[in-house]
Amino acid sequence: MHSYIEVLTNLLLSKNEELSHAKAKTWVELLWEDFEATYAKAGHEYRGPEMTEKYVRQLIETYGADIHRFLAGNSKYKHLFEENEPKH
Repeated sequence: MHSYIEVLTNLLLSKNEELSHAKAKTWVELLWEDFEATYAKAGHEYRGPEMTEKYVRQLIETYGADIHRFLAGNSKYKHLFEENEPKH
């Protein structure tokens, strides 16, 4: 899974210059975990990391450039991104 996370983090960084590496990785991990949890709660059989990677990749391709704006409307995750961290 670690290699998937790193590849997706780099993809997100290529789509969004507003994010540091650490924040991009946090976004990828949140998207990954949210998809797997939601999929499991819906009663679907686990289909492996390839399916999760495909889903997260699609989200990044579609929304990656603006994903940092999501924070304005969602206080659930805001605390994860509040530290003043320089971009890398």
